[in-house]
Amino acid sequence: MYFKQFYLGCLAHASYLIGSEGEAAVVDPRRDVDEYVTEARAQGLRIRYVIETHLHADFVSGHRELAERTGAEVVFGARAGAAFPHRAVQEGDEVRLGRVVLRFLETPGHTPESVSVLVTDTAVSPQPKMVLTGDTLFIGDVGRPDLAGGRGDTPEAMAGLLYDSLHRKLLTLPDDVLVYPAHGAGSLCGRNISADTWSTIGEQRRANYALQPMARTAFIEMMTADLPELPPYFAMDVEINRGGAPPLAGRPLPPALAPDAVQEAAGAGAVLLDVRPSAAYGAGHLPGSLNVGLGGQFASWAGILVPPDRPIVVIAEDQSGAAEAVTRLARVGLERVAGYLAGGVAAWHRAGSPLTTLPQIAVDELASRRREVPHLQVVDVRRPAEYAAGHVPGAVSLPLDRLERDRARLEPARPTAVICAGGYRSSAATSLLERHGFADLVNVVGGTSAWIAAGHDVEKGGAEGCADGPASSSSR
Repeated sequence: MYFKQFYLGCLAHASYLIGSEGEAAVVDPRRDVDEYVTEARAQGLRIRYVIETHLHADFVSGHRELAERTGAEVVFGARAGAAFPHRAVQEGDEVRLGRVVLRFLETPGHTPESVSVLVTDTAVSPQPKMVLTGDTLFIGDVGRPDLAGGRGDTPEAMAGLLYDSLHRKLLTLPDDVLVYPAHGAGSLCGRNISADTWSTIGEQRRANYALQPMARTAFIEMMTADLPELPPYFAMDVEINRGGAPPLAGRPLPPALAPDAVQEAAGAGAVLLDVRPSAAYGAGHLPGSLNVGLGGQFASWAGILVPPDRPIVVIAEDQSGAAEAVTRLARVGLERVAGYLAGGVAAWHRAGSPLTTLPQIAVDELASRRREVPHLQVVDVRRPAEYAAGHVPGAVSLPLDRLERDRARLEPARPTAVICAGGYRSSAATSLLERHGFADLVNVVGGTSAWIAAGHDVEKGGAEGCADGPASSSSR
């Protein structure tokens, strides 16, 4: 058996190529599918099946393009209701690839149509070797149960189905069966996913908090408590995946725009999306632009922060960076890219258009400012659980995905320092706050990780407006 995991860090997304005796299947493909075609060809494999473990919400799949390019059959769980020709599988159905058998287990809970794929290499053993669990079982976590609300399924009902799928199906497998999920750490489809990208049933039985012995009612209560907000693009991506996205291959790069055309687009409502690193953004950027750097989980944060109904103008270091941004935006269904700034920020400056700067400060300077600057407000834009684990004393918890909605909790006239884990999310946050009139604004480079490493005071616990409760302790 041939087996390869493809891991896409910017989406924390894992997909798979499985082959035997010249035949192959791709499981949970990403939007741009060239890599699977190239790898299958290099291994002498013909892709016969494109398998989706569920209707993905956090990215747009390339299943239709991959099927059209290879002649493969698309496979979904029977409850997916995909609006194009596909094979709808139910519990116990199988497909074969040479000596490899792929057997489908219906494992609803994250979504109603979720399936897991049990993989047996009959050339080696009649026992299953691995299970591809989609978003039902992660490494260190399980799928969130609140994605099906638009279809009438409550989080409580879905959590109950998830419990049954885990305990009646996946946890009945032998301990040595390998577990390969569709996502890793940082994915918005879970809350506590490990950085590991594979494990075993036995290890997850021992270490995964959600698989510990507990009553079904206790599991439901745990899985539905303090759920993070659903990103606004999730529902859109589900429907794109249900109908099948148009192909990306051969699509031209959007046009290069002169500075005056960029100004005109901005005046008409386009989002100026600056994809450069925070240091470059801070040194000079277009007024009103949003900074989501390509160096982090760009696609996910762009999906959260960029309204899908507005055109986008990309501000990049060069044409290569613009092209990368366009592809990664398409991975989350953001395809209204009107163009990119020709010549980048330097061309904008040469044209006599104004640039705005945003100071970047180190954690030691933040410590000094906390002592010396009256009324300094420190804004922590990490998720509530990160904040509760340790934060700058007195910092306001305002997660990045809620910043636009809840910014009224802040005072625009006060000096403001924004911090996250390492400086990526805080740069996006400063760009948002700048658009709303925060003038005395700085981004903290290195973030809370650097603050703690430098030995500065740390406060633990939640804060007002956070699910984790009140601040509780302080330490060095």
